[in-house]
Amino acid sequence: MMRRRTTLLTGCTTLTLALAVTACGGSGPVTAGGDKALGGQTVTVAGVWSGTEQENFQKVLDAFTEKTGAETSFVSTGDNVSTVVGSKIEGGNAPDVVMVPQVGVLKQFAGQGWLEPLSPTARKSVDTHFADVWKTYGTVDGSLYGLYFKAAHKSTVWYSPEALTQAGVEPPTTYDEMLEAGRTVSDSGLAAFSVAGQDGWTLTDWFENVYLSQAGPEKYDALAAHELKWTDPSVVEALTTLGKLFKDKQLIQGGQKGALNTDFPGSVEKVFGPKPEAGMVYEGDFVAGVAKDQFGREIGKDANFFPFPAVGGGKAPVVSGGDAAVVLKDGKNAKAGMALVEYLATPEAAAVWAEAGGFLSPNKSLDPASYGDDVSRATAKSLVGAGDAVRFDMSDQAPAAFGGTKGTGEWKLLQDFLRDPSDPKGTAAKLEAAAAKAYKG
Repeated sequence: MMRRRTTLLTGCTTLTLALAVTACGGSGPVTAGGDKALGGQTVTVAGVWSGTEQENFQKVLDAFTEKTGAETSFVSTGDNVSTVVGSKIEGGNAPDVVMVPQVGVLKQFAGQGWLEPLSPTARKSVDTHFADVWKTYGTVDGSLYGLYFKAAHKSTVWYSPEALTQAGVEPPTTYDEMLEAGRTVSDSGLAAFSVAGQDGWTLTDWFENVYLSQAGPEKYDALAAHELKWTDPSVVEALTTLGKLFKDKQLIQGGQKGALNTDFPGSVEKVFGPKPEAGMVYEGDFVAGVAKDQFGREIGKDANFFPFPAVGGGKAPVVSGGDAAVVLKDGKNAKAGMALVEYLATPEAAAVWAEAGGFLSPNKSLDPASYGDDVSRATAKSLVGAGDAVRFDMSDQAPAAFGGTKGTGEWKLLQDFLRDPSDPKGTAAKLEAAAAKAYKG
């Protein structure tokens, strides 16, 4: 997103672009090129990232080590971050910092008393450098627990310019135009879409974009809070719209069975890998990182995106997601963990990953020049420019049992719907039953 400089922050510490990290009431600031006051300490960080994302986050952690002297250890949790972290806490081996990918999980952790409220330094950074919406999503019962370090723009459809040019189609602006363009791409020899149905979270993203555009932001907010039931006609309508894509074997590479056997990295490979099998893949801005790092695609030339198109008479959606850094009370080094979170709040930390690619920051003070290509800059400006109008990923706001756990809840039910999209009303009823149980719990 955008970060340029860090202003002087009052409170228990001072942060500058060079970085001063401290734990409030502790031994004073750790400054770049100065005392390595955290030397000899190790901060354990848990998060969902693996592969390229983990490698790039490690660059950020290495920069923190360079400035503070604290070593870091990263543990990849896979998608079931709630289960993994809970078991580590119970086993007396809690990490110090967790990069939480779902608002629902953050609320769960806070509700169980696992989290330390963020320090005055971190809170000041959030007030200064972030739109209020990011503070809202990091706050539970009036206390700020989460610092959103990495954001996602989840309203982007990525495509091979060569494939669309060969088919003679332009990037569409409506959902129906997108399906029609897809059929034209298919007629030219490539499947239209590569769908990562093996990963249930990608299907929730498909649904959310359709629903936000078709039903509107008020109903989106109500459904996200489960103030509106999933049996509402607006949900059935959105599923019906999504089903137009899911049931069209001409549009999906490998058909429904092929989609259900394709994970997210595989879906990107089928468009941007050495042997392309599809022309387009819907997912967030992080597609660019995979296309660039794993398949050597030049972003803007070999890989580009168009905004997720408007559905029906609605507006084009802007759905976001994000990973929030939280500090666990039971961590062996929560003090140094808080210092890491304070560092992650700076433009300097975000710039490390921005330069590596496959990353967006919600910090509006990050210099757009930190991004390595024009497409990333455009995506970042779009997300930051949306300010408080952006809608956070709905499944990420839900309790983890419904919106964030592999093989159950919304993830599984939408996979079932992909397998057989013939009964939108029945799927809506199953979603409501699962949601009611999870929200009640």
